[in-house]
Amino acid sequence: MADIPESAITEKFLAGSGPGGQNVNKVATACQLRVDVFALGLAPDAYRRLKTLAGSKMTSAGELVILARSFRTQEANRADARARLNELVDAALVRPERRIKTRPSKAAKARRVDSKKARSSIKAGRGRVRGTD
Repeated sequence: MADIPESAITEKFLAGSGPGGQNVNKVATACQLRVDVFALGLAPDAYRRLKTLAGSKMTSAGELVILARSFRTQEANRADARARLNELVDAALVRPERRIKTRPSKAAKARRVDSKKARSSIKAGRGRVRGTD
């Protein structure tokens, strides 16, 4: 789990949207989390991966904006936003495995060609039947 400094995070609580009656109208339960990505001290490759994973959640100023409004309480939305932030940063820290190029063997190529030839002969035998007039 990534260690995210509190100084890099700013929280703001907003009025939620959608159905919910008076609770939505009078209580600011939605949590908007803003994180200064540069304060996280990520390696350049991890920063690039985070930028790709975040997509439109990343601003041009290098801030990551996460909006959590699934729950009815501030505490639950705050916990959800922080959990999503941790998941995103953890995913960015994972270095993808290098792909090793492989090439089919001669035998595999020969098997492929033989199966194509067999299929071709089957299809060639499906022509129109000529009648004996």
